[in-house]
Amino acid sequence: MSFFVNLIGGRQMLVALILFGLTYLGMLFFSRARAYIALGSAALFVLLGILPWREIPGAVNWNVILMIAGTMGTVSLFIASKMPAKMADWLIDKSPNMKWAVIWLSVFAGVISAFVDNVATVLMIAPVAIDIAKKLKISPVPSIIAIAIASNLQGAATLVGDTTSILLAGEADMNFLDFFFFKPAGAAHGGLGLFWIVQVAFLAATGFLFLFFRREKQPIHLEERTLVKDYIPTVLLLSTIVALILVSFLPQSIPLPKEINGIICMAVFLIGVMIYGFRSDMIKIAFKEMDYFTLLLLAGLFVIIKGITAAGAIDAIGEVFKTVSAGNVFLLYTILVWFSVLISAFVDNIPYVATMLPVVTLLATKLGVSPYILYFGLLSGATLGGNLTPIGASANIAGLGILRREGHHVKAKQFMKMSVPYTLTAVLVGYLLVWFCWKP
Repeated sequence: MSFFVNLIGGRQMLVALILFGLTYLGMLFFSRARAYIALGSAALFVLLGILPWREIPGAVNWNVILMIAGTMGTVSLFIASKMPAKMADWLIDKSPNMKWAVIWLSVFAGVISAFVDNVATVLMIAPVAIDIAKKLKISPVPSIIAIAIASNLQGAATLVGDTTSILLAGEADMNFLDFFFFKPAGAAHGGLGLFWIVQVAFLAATGFLFLFFRREKQPIHLEERTLVKDYIPTVLLLSTIVALILVSFLPQSIPLPKEINGIICMAVFLIGVMIYGFRSDMIKIAFKEMDYFTLLLLAGLFVIIKGITAAGAIDAIGEVFKTVSAGNVFLLYTILVWFSVLISAFVDNIPYVATMLPVVTLLATKLGVSPYILYFGLLSGATLGGNLTPIGASANIAGLGILRREGHHVKAKQFMKMSVPYTLTAVLVGYLLVWFCWKP
């Protein structure tokens, strides 16, 4: 190990940046192997002596890992219970025609996605849209696209809505209620949290959907209805949310583990495991549907980020942003939001947000401003920007995969005809609101 350290010498930062860049390129071009690339890169950071192996456990944000794993398990049970499908049936009953059905399905997808993984939301609701399209003998493509992009947009609304939100909460020490109304430590006053900002952006984007589907006035009627016999998963999911809210009210004087949110999410899922039993079909489904790939990817990324931080690369990236913005907070905020939109249109937003959060923290320290305006700008740009292209968000990929299985091959031009105006509307509204609410 010492041989590699001596070999690298004072060029550790350059080596770390090159390795980091190659890692990103690998994840971009070999998306199916992203987790393995991240883990392999993390191992190289250790083997090259950039990050001591003793620091590996501390590099991983276990609160984030536990939150994602626990939420995935509970959500899998929730989906298997068919409760989301039953809720979608109720919405369709209230829709007089196809236009309103698509609007309600997209709104429903957004509401569910604020508390459930985006991809899971698409998998829940897309079959309803497919069924309606078959009965009316029309293309399901516009409906599925609307569901996917609405689902992705709402991911930033709450702490459990998306992996990027959980990453932000871990970096900024935010709890569940902070996403609704946020008061920074030491501040005299608070302000609107990301939830309400995302809702206004969502309403603006939904206005575009009204225009897009204004001619779809075919009447609809559902003949088959979903039957739900098991309400335990619904109780478990609601219990997770309630517990996260309650723990946020506890005074800071109470010594809680820093992984408390992750412990809650995992504990509720394990309660479900005990209720159903390890060998039950529900638990088999839950463990099968858990995204181990993302968990491994995040673990590797945490080690990589710790490595480039130790090598001084985060400081260097921060200096670049500071220089380009000339120290102007509004210009820095603007660059950060729209750069995030552009990057997230082509690169998965999880590694991007995980990398940029410590950069934003450092930038705020250098400029002597509160980091939250930059945190919120980063999250809104990175989350909403993923909707620009078919490959920018996992929800979009899942939606197009469903259409492909139904025999519909969607071209990028067809997807972006709806996604670009929808996304730019939402991003512009979010960009202005975040600045207006949190400007220094």
